Amino acid sequence: MIRYVFALLLVLIIPTSSYAFTEHIFATDAYAQYLDISQIESEKVTFEFDEKLYDIYYGYRGSLDSMGTEHQYPVLSSMKINQERKSIEIVMEDVPEKTDFWVRTPEDVLYAEGEKFKVLVDGVDTGYDLMKYPNDYVVGLVISEGTENIEIIGTRVIPEFEGLTILILGVSILAIIYTAQKNPLVKGWTRIN
Repeated sequence: MIRYVFALLLVLIIPTSSYAFTEHIFATDAYAQYLDISQIESEKVTFEFDEKLYDIYYGYRGSLDSMGTEHQYPVLSSMKINQERKSIEIVMEDVPEKTDFWVRTPEDVLYAEGEKFKVLVDGVDTGYDLMKYPNDYVVGLVISEGTENIEIIGTRVIPEFEGLTILILGVSILAIIYTAQKNPLVKGWTRIN
């Protein structure tokens, strides 16, 4: 009898699941991704869309070997989102010599289907290196002395107006139904009551 009571107590005390979840202990929103060394050492441009801020980091070289030297870096004049071309357009003010250049962008800002971006340097299609982070892409390329324009083209760029597209489609369908009910010529063709 004591064995049965002891066994029953063990079954009630020992959890039956072999999995432990901590969502009830730790707030998962409280933990964010730490900045890596490339973000700490780089400059950034911040875009705001729908009251949300997006940081695009950029830099030169890609390692810490030139820190503390009197190396002249290129000067970025401007960076903007081109919604029509689904791209990020970068204008360089001064590129004193051939150097590595990289841009780290969240995939919410610029996304390419199959991770196949198109990179144009002064209008010429150029090769690039791609590194994927959980929510970001880093596009690295070599720019030559005197480079003025860089464009990184994807298949989607913010702000995408999916909500507006659905609204326009819904209004169009309602307009067609209304017209079909009011037009005597079309009214006999449809079965809308």
